Amino acid sequence: MASHTTDYRSTFIEVAEDCPTDHAQEPPEGDTPTIAALHYRLITEKPYGRTSDDVIFATHALRQGIDPDDEAAREAFFAKGQPCLRSSPLGKRYGWGIDHDAEGRVALVARESEEYALRAADPALAHTRAMRSRRA
Repeated sequence: MASHTTDYRSTFIEVAEDCPTDHAQEPPEGDTPTIAALHYRLITEKPYGRTSDDVIFATHALRQGIDPDDEAAREAFFAKGQPCLRSSPLGKRYGWGIDHDAEGRVALVARESEEYALRAADPALAHTRAMRSRRA
């Protein structure tokens, strides 16, 4: 069975062109955590400790009541393509850049930070943007 991946290596996902905020915001928690809140929590509790695949599967598992460590469920989940972190509300709505290190592990970078400016200008990284919320 072919396995798809959402992992990038040495890549910086910049915020979407139509992101409505000029500074990074923590997504609201609420009674039922949103995808944004789960992505935020999973990435910030272990910066550069999880890959994109880890974050996306754990988010799915937590929302569906599946054990995030269930390897068979993870394999089945990635048997078909899944949206990568470019589609995460963190980059589309909440003002977070998502940095992928050489091993594909991720961390958040606030768009107003000096670190963001450095990453956005770094020629050693591949660059892409979070997906727009609306068509141009």
